[in-house]
Amino acid sequence: MVVPAPSALVELLKPITWFAPMWAFACGVVSSGSGLQGRWPVVLAGIVLAGPLVCATSQAVNDWFDRHVDAINEPQRPIPSGRMPGRWGLYVAAGWTLLSLLVAAALGPWILGAALFGLLLAWLYSAPPLRLKRNGWWGNTAVGLCYEGLPWFTGAAVMAAAVPDGRVLMLALLYSIGAHGIMTLNDFKSVEGDRRTGIRSLPVQLGTDRAARLACLVMALPQAAVVALLLAWDRPWHAGVVAALLAGQSALMRRLLADPRGQAAWYNGTGTLLYVLGMLAAAFALRHGGAA
Repeated sequence: MVVPAPSALVELLKPITWFAPMWAFACGVVSSGSGLQGRWPVVLAGIVLAGPLVCATSQAVNDWFDRHVDAINEPQRPIPSGRMPGRWGLYVAAGWTLLSLLVAAALGPWILGAALFGLLLAWLYSAPPLRLKRNGWWGNTAVGLCYEGLPWFTGAAVMAAAVPDGRVLMLALLYSIGAHGIMTLNDFKSVEGDRRTGIRSLPVQLGTDRAARLACLVMALPQAAVVALLLAWDRPWHAGVVAALLAGQSALMRRLLADPRGQAAWYNGTGTLLYVLGMLAAAFALRHGGAA
């Protein structure tokens, strides 16, 4: 049996994608308002579960079921290039799923429940028969929930050992909705392969110009709602920070909209950074105010 090189395994699991759920989990911890004394081991284990385990599993699952699309869009990836030979991509996806569940079970019921939900969505997103990613509306919703809302909820629930405060849930939901727009921009790199293989991403359905305008709107409106909520919760300084970061994103969006296909990757490396900084500012607003 041919065994893939460790470098191919690392590339399959895509460490660069782990940041978003790890960051969201940390935001959930912060927003809970709970102290970290004696909780560091659980928090660190939760961050590892969110990124190198559950998120990495989703990447392996996606690459296995996307291998024919990747042969068109990105033939250098481990599976279509042959560096992850045979059915090794599927074996890694299944093995990482099991490992994620074992770690989650050891961390308690809240984390296990969240991990089960996230892993289920990961498989439903990529695998037949549902293959949610075949339609950008559904697929991007699933990814937004898994990357932002679910880990935020989990981080807060672990610290509170209960369902988080309603304000925490509201912020987690709003930033999940905004992530739908980020996922739309991520689809710009694979428009040709998606079109040829029947994947109806939003750039395929709407065209790149309309999809970019929609993505900007979907990213901006939830953040505007966060600003309004923070003001209503008497957190003007935190609201001001989120508003300033949103204004920065709006300025960057002008360049994106001038050349959506050419600038989508650039915006995901610049505007998205401002987006996630706003998440942390909002999380600190709840920590500063305590639970309602």
